Amino acid sequence: QVQLVESGGGLVQAGGSLRLSCAASGRAFSSYVMGWFRQAPEKEREFVAAINRSGGITYYADSVKGRFTISRDNAKNTVYLQMSSLKPEDTAVYYCAALRGIAVVTTRRDYDYWGQGTQVTVSS
Repeated sequence: QVQLVESGGGLVQAGGSLRLSCAASGRAFSSYVMGWFRQAPEKEREFVAAINRSGGITYYADSVKGRFTISRDNAKNTVYLQMSSLKPEDTAVYYCAALRGIAVVTTRRDYDYWGQGTQVTVSS
């Protein structure tokens, strides 16, 4: 089992940057595929980015490709989401998720563990 705690959210102007962190406790962080999802008010939770266990394979939603970068540090049990060129439509609660497995997937229901979320607000 793994516990996830996100941090780094906040208020930023359009065009700005933020880096989210997700610290994992528990054993064998490197055995989990990690993902970031987000949920805007009155919308479904949607996939943002995912990274495989070693960090060598990443996937992104089309809406964030070229602006966001997911990375992980297995020695620190942490996954990051670097967000640049932020837009008002990026405003949402951002969630970190962990999946026990090998394949990198983008489907919310496939992830086993979730953090509590961190709010990102982008002002125009």
